[in-house]
Amino acid sequence: MTAQETPGWSDLGWDSWTNLALVRARLAAGADPDEGAYFDERPLHVAAERGSPEVVAELAGRVADVDAECEGRTALWEAVFHDRPDNARALVAAGADPWRPMMGGWSPGRLSLAGPTPGLFFPFPPGHARLTEAETAAVAEAARLVGVLEGLDGDGFSLTCVRGVSAAEAARLLAAEPATEEELEEVEEDPFEDDALRFVGVTDVPGGCVVFQEWGYMAATPGVMKALSAGTVAYGMYANPKSGNQGRVYRDGEIEEWDTHPGGGDAFPEDSPEEILRTYLYDGCAEAYCFAGAGLRPADARSLTEPDTFLRLPDGDYWA
Repeated sequence: MTAQETPGWSDLGWDSWTNLALVRARLAAGADPDEGAYFDERPLHVAAERGSPEVVAELAGRVADVDAECEGRTALWEAVFHDRPDNARALVAAGADPWRPMMGGWSPGRLSLAGPTPGLFFPFPPGHARLTEAETAAVAEAARLVGVLEGLDGDGFSLTCVRGVSAAEAARLLAAEPATEEELEEVEEDPFEDDALRFVGVTDVPGGCVVFQEWGYMAATPGVMKALSAGTVAYGMYANPKSGNQGRVYRDGEIEEWDTHPGGGDAFPEDSPEEILRTYLYDGCAEAYCFAGAGLRPADARSLTEPDTFLRLPDGDYWA
């Protein structure tokens, strides 16, 4: 160790968990293999997510229990969830159990059936559930939907996906009027002018509709989502240029989730089995996550690139 290093884990950078010599030096200096990583995570869990198989194997040989849980999941679950098959193999070689029940019925082995390496833990043992028909369909739809929306980039936009509501009905719920060509030309000339926030695009897609604003946050404000989610569910997000994707879910006019990170790859023990699967399938695909959450099945990305209709929202406080 250098004079600047400590025997703990908290100062290790993202790439340090691939450095076997560094990890061994920390262990030799007294770092605890069972605790002390970021935000009280276990070092083996962190290595399973972002480290190398060699580091995973080293830590797995030092811990008291290779199947110890942190926030409802084992290190093997982390390796599967973050698509690190080599780390998963190293953990199984160290005695980790792929079929240990956890996280809404998603054992590491069962979760792997929904991912890019479904044969990771075969042969499949008797007495454990395979994917249901609905889950198999969700996996196939995720692959299709991510492909449909692949290539979209940028930030500063907002969207709301609404289940079972047409574009015409969305306009009625928002008390919005069609925008004129002159108004849209003014918005194109200066999309950052305050009045430009009143204009949003809306498009019918199979399963519902999408409200979209390329230049601001208005399409996912509380006022818009409350109105659109009456009697249904709406998934929205604002791609904040400063702080990243900010997600929110409204159901029947009431807020259900706020300031989430759609497509951010975090699942929690209290999540439903469906939500855990959706979070896994749409990791890194925030827009697709919102479409899937609302049950929309677009054939293309047109609702986010060329909306069918532009509406002018009435004056009002959309943050109330």
